[in-house]
Amino acid sequence: MSSSRGPPLILGMLAARDGEAHPCDWRRGAAGYHLVDSKGRQWVWLTVKSRSPGAKQLPLFFDRDVITGTVEVDFDRADAAKGVSITATAGDLWDAKASSSASASSGKPKGRQLWPFSVTLPNEVSIAEKSKGKQQPQPQIYPLPPTFSERASPAYIDYKLVVTVRKGAFKVNQTLATSFVYLPLTRADPPSRLRQVSYREGSMIIGPSGDPDGWKVLSPIRIVGTLFNTRPVELQCTVAISKPLTYATGAPLPLFLTLTGTDAQALDLLSTPSAVNLHLIRSRAVGTQAAQDEATARSDSVFRESVGSAFWWPSEEGAPEALRRTLQGELDVKKGLKPSFVFPKFSLRYMLVLLPFQAPGFSSASSASEPLLTEKIMITSVNAPGVVPRSYAPPGYVHPEEGDYNTAVGYLENGNQRFLHHGGFQ
Repeated sequence: MSSSRGPPLILGMLAARDGEAHPCDWRRGAAGYHLVDSKGRQWVWLTVKSRSPGAKQLPLFFDRDVITGTVEVDFDRADAAKGVSITATAGDLWDAKASSSASASSGKPKGRQLWPFSVTLPNEVSIAEKSKGKQQPQPQIYPLPPTFSERASPAYIDYKLVVTVRKGAFKVNQTLATSFVYLPLTRADPPSRLRQVSYREGSMIIGPSGDPDGWKVLSPIRIVGTLFNTRPVELQCTVAISKPLTYATGAPLPLFLTLTGTDAQALDLLSTPSAVNLHLIRSRAVGTQAAQDEATARSDSVFRESVGSAFWWPSEEGAPEALRRTLQGELDVKKGLKPSFVFPKFSLRYMLVLLPFQAPGFSSASSASEPLLTEKIMITSVNAPGVVPRSYAPPGYVHPEEGDYNTAVGYLENGNQRFLHHGGFQ
């Protein structure tokens, strides 16, 4: 992929030449790395302080964190070095020309020299994407995306801190690099006042009829099919999703579902919890259209998979009526999910997808892979301040096994990785 040029951060893998970064000891919460020469002797050292809790883990930073540490070079083994820089700051730590002009008598450095460094991570960057036309587009502001690396993913994002020792003409520069994990802190919007009261007091959650500000009630959809291969049936289904449509990882996503119709047997059959087939779908888009809203459309540049399924139980709020059945539900937003983000060449979005109902004796008129409804949502890294969501599943309720959405839609994960590499941000 094309890359934009500019200063401070590196987004993408940079390969070390003439040496590798080796983890060494951790001192006072700092991760240490070093570079060895051809004789196996250490001569460049990098220490980085971070939020990482363990010695075997990569340095960890949140947005607007300050990366601090030191770079140390043994110039007796540096082979005529001309400068030392760390690319996260796009600034030199030491430059032979600058040093000689400042003090003619200073000469070349000898022995081990140490420089502290400090750089504040931005929470957003300005990027101007290249265009084939004469008029180039204006730079756009994008939040800095999180570290993203998964097996068989079509793209990944890798942050690195790179120390470069510059050599003279016709000599290869030497680099010491370490990846670090970047996690932006994005917050879910606060739920309705009544739901916040329910969370604090542990009282039952109030549904759409009693808390209209707390729910987005989607347009009703028709459920059409055949019962026991003999009787055509038609029901109406209404799904309500808790508002606002932002949810933190590790939190339950409350749901309500109502079925209405004139066929009581069909209502009973399709209102069993196992019949409802609602999934949380993750959509990864790569390429030039990734940052556009329509990037979620199915194409060879969009990769979808189910990352969660809703589970249901009969609602106490809506007792069975002659022509109505109501279910309450939740979908666990898994703790390990990456938050939603949109970035040039790579975006990560989420949506709720309801597939046709599945129940013994019922044959849907809709294709098993054709969604009955979809609704875009946003996944964040933390909850709204002071909000602690709770689960309302009945005591002893066992979550059913997740439905195989990936098989239903004929999803096949390919192994072609597209590496996202930005040389820096303007």
